[in-house]
Amino acid sequence: MSPHARDGAQLSPWSLVYESFDREHEGQREALCALGNGYFVTRGAVPWARAGGPHYPGTYRAGFYNHKTSVVDGEPLHHEGLVNLPDWSRIDVALEDGEWFSLERVTVLEFRQELDLRRGVLTRVVRFEVEGRRAVLSERRLVHLAEPHLAAQQLRLQPEGWAGRVRLRSWLDGQVTNANAEEYRGADGDHLERFAAAAAGAGLLTLRARTSGSRLELALATRTRVFVSGGEVDPLESCAAGPRAVGLLARAELQRGGEVTLEKIAALYTRHDRAIREPLDAAARAAAGADDFAALLPAHTRAWAELWDRFDVEVEDELATTTTLRLHLFHILQTVSPHTIGLDAGIPGRGWHGEGYRGHVFWDELFVFPVLAWRLPELARSLLLYRFRRLPAARAAAREAGLRGAMFPWRSASDGREVSEPRRKNPRSGRWIADNSRLQRHIGAAVAYNVWHDYEVTGDLEFLAEHGAEMLLEIARMWASLATFDPARERYVIRGVVGPDEFHDAYPDAARPGLDNNAYTNVMAVWSLRRAREALALLPDGARRLLVDKLGLADEERAAWDDLIRRMFVPFHGDGVISQFEGYEALAEFDWDLYRARYRDDIHRLDNILEAEGDSVNRYKVSKQADVLMLFYLLAPAELRAIFTGLGYAWDDEAIARNTRYYLQRTSHGSTLSRVVHAWVLARCDPAHSWKMLREALGSDLGDIQGGTTAEGVHLGAMAGTVDIFQRCYTGLEAREGVLWLRPALPEELRSVCFRIRHRCAWLSLEVRNERVTVRVDDDAAHPVSVRIDGQAAQIDPGAARTFTVAPARERALGECAETP
Repeated sequence: MSPHARDGAQLSPWSLVYESFDREHEGQREALCALGNGYFVTRGAVPWARAGGPHYPGTYRAGFYNHKTSVVDGEPLHHEGLVNLPDWSRIDVALEDGEWFSLERVTVLEFRQELDLRRGVLTRVVRFEVEGRRAVLSERRLVHLAEPHLAAQQLRLQPEGWAGRVRLRSWLDGQVTNANAEEYRGADGDHLERFAAAAAGAGLLTLRARTSGSRLELALATRTRVFVSGGEVDPLESCAAGPRAVGLLARAELQRGGEVTLEKIAALYTRHDRAIREPLDAAARAAAGADDFAALLPAHTRAWAELWDRFDVEVEDELATTTTLRLHLFHILQTVSPHTIGLDAGIPGRGWHGEGYRGHVFWDELFVFPVLAWRLPELARSLLLYRFRRLPAARAAAREAGLRGAMFPWRSASDGREVSEPRRKNPRSGRWIADNSRLQRHIGAAVAYNVWHDYEVTGDLEFLAEHGAEMLLEIARMWASLATFDPARERYVIRGVVGPDEFHDAYPDAARPGLDNNAYTNVMAVWSLRRAREALALLPDGARRLLVDKLGLADEERAAWDDLIRRMFVPFHGDGVISQFEGYEALAEFDWDLYRARYRDDIHRLDNILEAEGDSVNRYKVSKQADVLMLFYLLAPAELRAIFTGLGYAWDDEAIARNTRYYLQRTSHGSTLSRVVHAWVLARCDPAHSWKMLREALGSDLGDIQGGTTAEGVHLGAMAGTVDIFQRCYTGLEAREGVLWLRPALPEELRSVCFRIRHRCAWLSLEVRNERVTVRVDDDAAHPVSVRIDGQAAQIDPGAARTFTVAPARERALGECAETP
């Protein structure tokens, strides 16, 4: 078993394998074995399953949300969520006149399920016995990476030593609801209406529906063919299960040694898709005209090969780690792929793999963008446009709050309005409690960070001028108007917010939510203002004038930014530790040993535990995830030093180490992102501890370390974050002023890491070791690449390679956390 897995998963270089069926972990496996192409994702549920018990079939189209109102515990709840679409993959099988197949009704002799990461194919083989007869039931499935609207499935039944009749049913099943996420099961999960299902002949099934609140139309079509020992069964009988489901029934007589194969091609379209007359017509034509499974497979595998050429990361002598990184990249690329370019969809925190967080877009893009920007920058820019198109909604939210500029929502879905719900149910106490997460204004800093670093990696001044700078300036305006001047301090303050920690949303016993001067928020506000000013200076004169006129950005307003950049307040403890927020040092210390013993170390969600006990996490110095340490994750030591000294605060070489030690002892890691951040921050001052944290982060979904949450969707930010640690953190990879910087600091357990990146329109292959770095520039690069490897500057011509000797890794004092790269 992989050190990152807990439920029997076996890892080979390019596959995830399960050798037995595990009812307890089936939901997790359905998410991990989901298949997608950036347009839609289908969970890896067994084809004969209906929702219920261990199974939850689900298909989700990127950005396809519905808004509705439910009554929950007698109170109205307005919610918007990703819609579970009709199940195209359902197939029933029966021997003779027996019951329809399920694992519970047969004796399972052998079971194997394999996710082929290289080719994007899910294979499942079940050898079973029922009523004295043995047979092998096998399935292959793909969601086509080259044809974004298509999926394909092939199911084969092979009797062992007997002849007789079998029945097969192929369904297009609209009897679905949203019931995957435990937190939302009290709400009305029926999002579809106006069904029209039909068997259109020639093995074709069609289904049309629309969402109940948002009135979005969708259509699916499937084409089913059945073969017995090479000959096709025709015609197939139509069958129905009410107005929401339509199926085809095949009866086959098998000879001894024969077999029956059902092949199914599915097509999904929505009203918003381009170059179609209407969704049902498009789906029917696509399904009817598609090739068979065998003919679709080569183009699908070629498309995956092209992506793997860009995205693969290989870690020497670490098979489990390499495969886990490939699994993480696989799910990132199934959520956002080249087919996402042009779609109006963001990066959801849980992928399009389930209904956790209702499929909303948070700040996880902050962790995903570096993986994309270095390899597929056109995709990263398309995802930035998801935010740009929602600038009007962000401006409206700022105006409503009495602010200028643009205030992006903490949770985003269809149109950019805030979709955070005002209350949530604590599963431990059963009580509804206020949800104040919408006060996380730092989401604006995440958007700004992604805009700026896209420019640093790509040097794309045109995108910055047309889209990026406007977002940076409007976010800067929001920060400037959110901050108020405190005459007693002679500094600017930001009041009534919530930081990345999320546990703390108010002061103990306070009547109102919100905290004052969250350090991460205040520092990132200063960073955003600095970058907005720098972006404006980079623009050509004409573009700058046009943008300033468009926004009405007066000189006086920009002068006020300069004052705020110099005089923002940041709280500190008396011992030189940055206070997570003003007043943090007055909170009580938490008895970690007591609660670890009481709850057997399952204390990730201390907010729920303490609320169930009648207490509040707001009373204690305890964090759900990295908050202050997020500054050290995002900003280079030199950049931090410039910000703090520019604000007039002392900043010494021990600052990062001092803060890391302090907050590491007070964090419960209630978010999968937390271990990623801690692994990064610890990398240069405590490599062994960093490696330990990274190993735990690699198990976030494969080991389901959050106690069953993976079944509701993978944790995309954590998946991307682990890749980025190998890509940037352990290698010291940076893009600064057109130069590629590397300064490796690999843990002792890590011999080398190899991957490819794209820097300023040139593709490079990197092999990074602690003692040397090899950089190879592809021969089709348009220009030489400027690099700086551990202080050594060089230019590498297209088609050339160069190896640099670097200072060997050594035991570093904690103070080296502050060393400038």
